[in-house]
Amino acid sequence: MSLKAARVNAGYSAKEVGEIIGKNYQTILKYEQDSSNIPLDLGKQLSKIYEYPFNYIFLGKKIVLKQYKEIS
Repeated sequence: MSLKAARVNAGYSAKEVGEIIGKNYQTILKYEQDSSNIPLDLGKQLSKIYEYPFNYIFLGKKIVLKQYKEIS
């Protein structure tokens, strides 16, 4: 599952998540597009907020996930 999907499934907007963790919502959106360099502590914090296991969140570029879905 992507970071965006985990957020949406948890019922949060990017602005709400940004307020919870003390970051600008644009930072959240940036990592949803490309999470390949997301700090580990931020990834785990988001995982906890979304109540979704960190190991099951796709980390990488959104375009790669889209291509993978098309192939499989």
